Amino acid sequence: MILLAPMEGLLDHMLRDALTRVGGVDRCVSEFIRITDMLMPNRVFTRIVPELLNGGRTAAGVPVRAQLLGSDPVCMAENAAKLAALGPAGIDLNFGCPAKCVNRHRGGAVLLDEPELIYEIVAAVRRAMPPGMPLSAKMRLGYMDSHRTLDCAQAMVAGGAEELVIHARTKADGYKPPAYWDRIAEVRANVRVGVVANGEIWTPADAQAARAQSGCEDLMLGRGMVAHPGLALAIRSPAAPALTWGELLPLMEVFFLQVRQNVAARHQAGRLKQWLHYLRRHYPEAEEAYLRLRTVNEAADLHAQMFGRRGSPQLEAELCALAA
Repeated sequence: MILLAPMEGLLDHMLRDALTRVGGVDRCVSEFIRITDMLMPNRVFTRIVPELLNGGRTAAGVPVRAQLLGSDPVCMAENAAKLAALGPAGIDLNFGCPAKCVNRHRGGAVLLDEPELIYEIVAAVRRAMPPGMPLSAKMRLGYMDSHRTLDCAQAMVAGGAEELVIHARTKADGYKPPAYWDRIAEVRANVRVGVVANGEIWTPADAQAARAQSGCEDLMLGRGMVAHPGLALAIRSPAAPALTWGELLPLMEVFFLQVRQNVAARHQAGRLKQWLHYLRRHYPEAEEAYLRLRTVNEAADLHAQMFGRRGSPQLEAELCALAA
């Protein structure tokens, strides 16, 4: 099984839509919905996970689990119950976010120093959810070190998580290479649920090494899939034809049209250039486009220079109908 990772500020519902159209992805996890001290209105859930309005699936039919992040077991449970009523393909809990602003407010990876609280959160959420709805959790190896990795994993499983995704670095490691896939193997050997390996998987060779060192067959792809949209297919079948730049361009245009509909004008050009920046790792054409367009900041001009047309209302209607 290959999962598509959540990435706040990058891999949102618009990019999920494009990447799942390529193929090879079995399931997605949304970027986190931050839970503090209130019951969220439905519009918050559907804004971050609009797939809830499509049966919990992307336009390509790939199921999406909605992810919650917070530290109050009661509030997390109440929001999980409300979210579950909207019909996601499951709920995921975030114990891995390394962002300082999140950790400072007792969310994400900082909770990996508190396995007892992790257990309370997971157990409360599990009790609040319908019995048949899957519950998973995503974690890192630890906060500043990894001495409580197994304690945290076992707390999640004891609380009712049916699957763990482990990013093979601590919060202190950030996103710097390497990922310590071998450290996932101890967790896998000591829990009774499925374990998914995540972190620093950029190529099929990385996927093979991650599987060998972690003992996990299942993988979660994040930045590697953004940089190489055909990566999941390549991992599944190394002999499969590579996704060409010409095949990718129409998906990029649909993505950018969605950005222009959903993102504030001042940020629209930046979203396309952000994706181009990642694509430079795999496509020479992306390098050329990025260098040529990096000073273009008006979305219509960027659209015209990137795709050879400005994105007329008729074109937008046609492509968005295709995206539906």
